Amino acid sequence: VQLVESGGGLVQAGGSVNLSCVASGRTFSRTSLGWFRQAAGKEREFLASTSGRGGGTFYSVPVKGRFTVSRDNDKNTMYLQLSDLKVDDTAVYYCAASAHSDYFIYTRTDEYDYWGEGTQVTVSS
Repeated sequence: VQLVESGGGLVQAGGSVNLSCVASGRTFSRTSLGWFRQAAGKEREFLASTSGRGGGTFYSVPVKGRFTVSRDNDKNTMYLQLSDLKVDDTAVYYCAASAHSDYFIYTRTDEYDYWGEGTQVTVSS
């Protein structure tokens, strides 16, 4: 499975940015997917997840209400809309795909088997 993120960049605090993750090599509609981020010097952090046939989404507390995950199975693409950005949101953002059952949501890095290279989001004050 190959995952490619795009859409990162430099944005001012309070602004918005939309990330995309295009997947190939696996039946996209039957795959649970997630978004993570890693700030410099910190561990990779779970942000949001969307299941395949389970049809659910889940967010971490720090981003719930500010970030929105969605997917377009026809385009093999997952999205993450980031709004009301803060300087602390600066990080490399990664998408990931799980080989486990797509009826469930996954939040741990070890539950994901495939990762993209990441896209940098920098929030300036």
